[in-house]
Amino acid sequence: MSKAQVIHSLGPPDAMRWQDWPVPDPAPGEVRIRHTAVGVNFADTYHRGGVSHPWPVPPCPVVIGFEGVGIVEGVGDDVADFQIGERVAYGIPPLGSYSEVRNYPADKLLHLPDGLDEKVVAALLMKGMTAHYLLHRTYAVKPGDTIVVHAAAGGMGLILCQWAKALGATIVGTVSTEEKAEAAASAGCHHPVVRSSEDFVAKVREVTDGEGAAVVYESIGKDTLQQSLDCLRPMGVCAAYGHVSGPPDPVDIIQDLGRRGSLFITRPAIMHYVAKRADLEWTAGDLFKAIQAGTLDANINYEYALKDAVKAHKAIESGTTLGAAVLIP
Repeated sequence: MSKAQVIHSLGPPDAMRWQDWPVPDPAPGEVRIRHTAVGVNFADTYHRGGVSHPWPVPPCPVVIGFEGVGIVEGVGDDVADFQIGERVAYGIPPLGSYSEVRNYPADKLLHLPDGLDEKVVAALLMKGMTAHYLLHRTYAVKPGDTIVVHAAAGGMGLILCQWAKALGATIVGTVSTEEKAEAAASAGCHHPVVRSSEDFVAKVREVTDGEGAAVVYESIGKDTLQQSLDCLRPMGVCAAYGHVSGPPDPVDIIQDLGRRGSLFITRPAIMHYVAKRADLEWTAGDLFKAIQAGTLDANINYEYALKDAVKAHKAIESGTTLGAAVLIP
């Protein structure tokens, strides 16, 4: 019998219980995976607490988590592209990665290229694919663009800074402490700003000689959205992909977007950008190449046993962590 972090009633970190979790034979179109590394995302805390964002949470008892790497142990009928013993990875639902073994749909599964470290991929896959679509599709960052990255020292922010620097952007990144400012700078952020002591809107205006940023990657939400809009140049883009401080107040199309200069605001989500198999493979393929080229570092600063996932959640919710965390079965 394999084990998993099972939630019987959605709630705080202690709602997760390490216990036996039966896994049936894979159904047609499914692959059975034994995990070797599991990614931890802030969205996992939403799901554990009962917030069905960005994906719905199945009824309890439930196992959360949507990012994992492992070895194929079995294949269901109608699965032709995966073989027992292959290394595989995934970074989108269905939920269930906080487990030693699980079944997963083959049409969303990825082959893991030789030479890629499993922990690195577990830490990077979902966030890296998110960074790919944000930087290449939501707004295609060009050399010379000034961009704003919120939470620039978080797991997502560090990836955005590294990749955006490689694309030739000038990066203004907001952080909560001086220590995090140093981490963001090490990842390529040219102008880290501690939000409690410096006005990031003024910094953006200074860096751009008053023009404003091409795009703001907005992950904080309620506390910063209006200032993020103030950062933008005319026809700039606010990509509001997260809301750790809570959902922002409603945006007035005329007052908030029109008067600031025909701004664009979007709420991008990965499930729309990788809904087609070809887009999933393209996005992940570019990410794997960036890892292999040394463009991206996973910044794994925390490694927990899967049975200690409660500790991992308490840490990331404390707001004191730097970089990424992984769970090891």
